[in-house]
Amino acid sequence: MRTLTYYISLSIDGFIAGPNDEVDFFAGSEDYFLWMVGDYGDALPTAARTQFGIADAPLTRFDTVVMGRRTYDPALELGITSPYAHLRQVVVSRSLEQPDPAVEIVSHDPLEAVRALKAEESGLGIYLAGGGRLAGQLLDEIDELVIKRYPVVAGAGLPAFGPDFSPTAFALADVRSFSGGNVVEWYTRA
Repeated sequence: MRTLTYYISLSIDGFIAGPNDEVDFFAGSEDYFLWMVGDYGDALPTAARTQFGIADAPLTRFDTVVMGRRTYDPALELGITSPYAHLRQVVVSRSLEQPDPAVEIVSHDPLEAVRALKAEESGLGIYLAGGGRLAGQLLDEIDELVIKRYPVVAGAGLPAFGPDFSPTAFALADVRSFSGGNVVEWYTRA
């Protein structure tokens, strides 16, 4: 069974973006960015992989990305229809027309779609890129959380999960801190 990993940036107060999808307040040190590129390069958009010189690096963690429409839209606004061309791309949306043959649109139950992905044969996992509403819908299927916590309080914005109250236990597996104050926390389903 493949694992579903919610790999997400998070403010100290639990927001993945500002009220209008702002993410420019998330900053990090050089050692933090080197860690992201080296350890989680699969989760970088294809353009970033090219920029960091790892475009042709073999995949080591993920071969599939699942995202909601709101997470996918910024790429579309830039004219990029296949932002994770190095991965199988799945976008959950009830209203999106097929933008690119390399992007699979899931307009039905996302739980059913993710369960089918998890049942596929592969040595690599599935990256849940967001957003928070989709993560809330998929909470029962999330096997691992990798929370990249940034040393900033947003005050308001988009929560990491939501909007339903659904306490779900995870166990802390590891923590790593970086010079700029960023902390990465790994959790597994308890």
